[in-house]
Amino acid sequence: MSIQVAELPKTLRERADNSISQLHAAVSQYGNVCYASSLGAESVVLTDLIWSAVPDIDVFSIDTGRLYPETYELIERIQHRYGRALRLYYPQASDLEEWVNANGINGFRDSVEQRHGCCGIRKVAPFRRAIAGKNAWVTGIRRAQSASRAMAAPVEWDSEYGLHKVSPLLEWTETEIWDYIRKKRLPYNSLHDTGFPSIGCAPCTREVQAGEHERSGRWWWERPESRECGLHPRRKSPALAAVNPAKR
Repeated sequence: MSIQVAELPKTLRERADNSISQLHAAVSQYGNVCYASSLGAESVVLTDLIWSAVPDIDVFSIDTGRLYPETYELIERIQHRYGRALRLYYPQASDLEEWVNANGINGFRDSVEQRHGCCGIRKVAPFRRAIAGKNAWVTGIRRAQSASRAMAAPVEWDSEYGLHKVSPLLEWTETEIWDYIRKKRLPYNSLHDTGFPSIGCAPCTREVQAGEHERSGRWWWERPESRECGLHPRRKSPALAAVNPAKR
């Protein structure tokens, strides 16, 4: 099933139709499917594809409590455009209070373990509640975003959460994402216009300089291989594993 995208160039229309086919296949095979929107550029595209062509998929996002004001503005604009409420999940207040009182308001910068602990409370725990009872979840990851994500499959079993993981934008390029947004005149986070290709929590995201990788502004004080929030696995490439097998 194709959405009304006649104004798109042929190659981009084919990309969109292919992604829609993957989404329909997921609903057909798994039934109860959800989409975890990160509210980034890829999420804007996926939300449009889903709400325009595969509305059976439940779309939700996570408010960690430390998002940029521009991200909240985007949520409002998305809801206004589609006339639908974006389901939001939040951290448990008691868990968050305990972590902050023990580690400090910005204690996530003290070590990778503490940052993972913060992400676990603010993002992973709400995500687990959101996917309860679901059989598959959709992501907006692309191969070009990181070496780890380059190894992802379009559909794979997510053993961490006990459901299938569907990634219909894997082959899209950043240029294609933005061509789709502009052609469809979709709302997007205004921070993208000021050097933020990837946007997460405000303390953990900064603008990217010309020539830097698009995800280099996320958790920039850490090594690249640790820069995931916990929702997606930090995969080790076969080449890296062969060089240093002791760390497998």
